Amino acid sequence: MAKKGNRVQVILECTEHKESGKPGTSRYITTKNKKNSPDRLEVKKFNPILNRMTLHKEIK
Repeated sequence: MAKKGNRVQVILECTEHKESGKPGTSRYITTKNKKNSPDRLEVKKFNPILNRMTLHKEIK
């Protein structure tokens, strides 16, 4: 059965990775409550390719 409620899965993608020119992508999957936070998420997460903390934004 499908889950009911306001929680949805979202994908977070690194914003600084494309500018670096290195191959690959840094993405994380998480959940959010769309009723409490209707805007797109912005979270600082670790990017293993750049080997540092970078800003990850929600993609569609």
